[in-house]
Amino acid sequence: MMTPEGNTLFRTVAARLIVAAAVATTLAACSSAVTRETSPVSTPKYGATRVVQRGDTLYRIAVENGIAMRDLAAWNGLGAPYTIYPGQQLLLYPRSGGAVATTPRAPSSGGTRAPAASAPVASAPSAAPLASGVAWRWPVDGALLSRFVAGEPTKQGIDIAGTAGTAVKAAGDGTVVYSGSGLVGYGELVIIKHNEQWLSAYGHNRNRLVEEGARVKAGQQIAELGRTGASRDMLHFEVRYNGKPVDPLLYLPKK
Repeated sequence: MMTPEGNTLFRTVAARLIVAAAVATTLAACSSAVTRETSPVSTPKYGATRVVQRGDTLYRIAVENGIAMRDLAAWNGLGAPYTIYPGQQLLLYPRSGGAVATTPRAPSSGGTRAPAASAPVASAPSAAPLASGVAWRWPVDGALLSRFVAGEPTKQGIDIAGTAGTAVKAAGDGTVVYSGSGLVGYGELVIIKHNEQWLSAYGHNRNRLVEEGARVKAGQQIAELGRTGASRDMLHFEVRYNGKPVDPLLYLPKK
């Protein structure tokens, strides 16, 4: 998928995808203009967390808490484009309680600093499904076009072939926390929150049939399959645990 961008009207309900892709550009621009500035040293706040609010970016949260963005990203298993979600809880300290990764760096001989390498994209291990408490079901019947690939930003879910207008159904009971077309690359998108840890996303729909805040049951139609934001009729389906993508095929019933 392309880099997501979007907002949410719900500050207290976890779920609308937002993007922080602009952060990388901003940092790079600032970096090129600095000649003798060194990277900040992070000050971990052990035991502290920060709940993502509407409009937050990873960079903003890092600055507010005196933490280097690359450290904050690493502590929370985030990689470029550093996508975070309203309601997501971020650790303000390393999980291991070990040393902080960021140390001051001297300016390069050329007068500018090379941008820091992106933290690796982390996702739950694909070999061992996590207990979700959700009775998952297939959102649509169709051939599998593309599989999930851990750590690959363009393969954060699965693509399922279908005919335009086919009913797209909720993969489990939950609450609709996003229904819109504001996230680039997903087309007409619906996101369902199943519990405090688990979300499912349904992209490229022709029409959305549910509004934000609606309670839905597993198997209830939530949209019509389409090709908005895609080159063919299909459903893009994602499952996320604590905001991180996991392989949907580990949770959907075997065919």
